[in-house]
Formats: sequence, C-alpha cells, structure tokens
Amino acid sequence: MGTPEFAVPSLRSLVESNSNVIAVITVPDKPAGRGQKQMSSPVKIYAEEQGIPVLQPEKLKNPEFIAQLKALNADLQVVVAFRMLPEIVWNMPKYGTFNLHGSLLPQYRGAAPINWAVINGETESGVTTFFIEKEIDTGKIIFQERDPISPDDDAGSVYERLMEIGGKLVLKTVRAIEEGNYPQESQDESKEIKLAPKIFRETCEIDWTKPAEKIHNFVRGLSPYPAAWTTLNGLSCKIFKTSMTEDSSAGEPGEFRTDNKTLLQFRTGDFWLAVEVLQLEGKKKMAIGDFLRGAKL
Repeated sequence: MGTPEFAVPSLRSLVESNSNVIAVITVPDKPAGRGQKQMSSPVKIYAEEQGIPVLQPEKLKNPEFIAQLKALNADLQVVVAFRMLPEIVWNMPKYGTFNLHGSLLPQYRGAAPINWAVINGETESGVTTFFIEKEIDTGKIIFQERDPISPDDDAGSVYERLMEIGGKLVLKTVRAIEEGNYPQESQDESKEIKLAPKIFRETCEIDWTKPAEKIHNFVRGLSPYPAAWTTLNGLSCKIFKTSMTEDSSAGEPGEFRTDNKTLLQFRTGDFWLAVEVLQLEGKKKMAIGDFLRGAKL
C-alpha cells in the first residue's frame, strides 16, 4: 500500500527479490496539470508495468473493498507513504501490517518527518519499520537504519537517500518476518518526542524575526517542496536556498538589500541572510545572479 515516488523503491525491492506481491493498493487517479488529465500514482504506474493487480479504493472502510482485500488472503501487508488505515484493514493479515516511516521513531511521528527533521536542524535521521497499531506511528519497532544529515542537505536530498535506504529495509523486514526471526521493540517514550505534522502553505511563510540559522534550516527543510516563501516587491516569492553571513549590521527583520547583480540579502532577527535560489510568482526557479539580471528590485 503506497502512493508517491518514495514508495516505489520499496515495491521494486520486493518485486526484484521475487517476493509474491499479489496486489498493490493506492489512491484513485486524480486530474492534474493544465489539461487536468487523469494521473496515476507512481506506485500504480510501476505496479502496472510489472503486471501486478491494482486496487484504488475511495474509502478504506468500503465493504466492497474489504471483501476484495479479504479475497486476496495476503499473509502480510506493507505500507509506505499511504494513508491512515482502519483496524479492519491493518489487522487482517496473519502476520499483520508493517509501515516504513521516514524517521527514527518515536521522533517525528506524523505526515512530514523528513521536512521537520531538517527544519529543526537535526544532524541525523533515518527510516523505521514498525507494526501498525491503533495510534498513528506508535507500533512496535522492527528495524531502523540511520542516515546523517549534512549542513548542505535539504529535504529533497534526504528524501532521495531515505527512499533508497527504505527500499532495502522493507525487503530486510519482509525476509525477517518470513523467517519468523525479527525484533519487536516498544517505542521509548521517556524522552521528549518531536512531532512532524502535515505542512500547509501558511506553515511555509518565513518569519524574518527569527535567527538567521533557524530561517536557513527552515528553507532547507522545505526545499524543493513545498518551499518556504516570503513577499518581495509585493509578489509571493519562493526561496529554495540561502547562505549564512556574519553581518549583523542594522536593519529591520524582513528588510532586504541588493546590488541588483549577484546579491540579495534579508535581515533576520540577528544577521543578514543571503538568498541563493528563488522563484518569483509567475516566473521560473533561478539562481540569484540570473534572477537579478532580469528583475530590478
């Protein structure tokens, strides 16, 4: 069960290892793009290429879907970047249902674990496989794989790595369950747990009163998608990459300065922060030099 690109390497790892994948469950096709053509999820596209039957229920409690699922008689269900499952679904298979999550649980439970780990300036993340239980992202941990986050990483680069690491971890988990030899560790809730709630457009607006380092991490954590944004010359402007300066000269938070050649800096709560890559509303994404050649601020 999965939807986006992140889930494809996990499915591929199972298919290429000759696991008996009897069906794939994904979201219904949706209209997208200018022509509003019906678009299939990346998981559906890959499954159909492999000749795997695909189910696309609107509602997971639909009696017809539940009957179809029971008829498949799966031993195990694997979930990667799908949606919250009702108990009648996750409790159905003999060996249960496990999920691949893009964090080191119990940290960053929620819909956007990779974004929030980078936003919060973490130096390490990873992936976790765990058995699904009633409360979201709280089930017993099977395996974890760690991955360092470098200062140059953004959410996109971490996503790409964890997607591939996750694919290997899913296969390892399936094999361990198949052999009946796998750990099940309760999540340690003794320390403060950081959450990873869903991100909305209003979440992404830059607060220039915050320190430069926090804003820099905020931009990294939302790049390339959905992207941090601010207002520039009265237009919405997405910012994809920034660099720190040690310049704390006077200025009001949110004020910008430019030489209209290669430099655009915003004043934050403590330092000036340089913008490297941005996209003004209605324009293409550009490096700052290219942008300033065509737009006088």
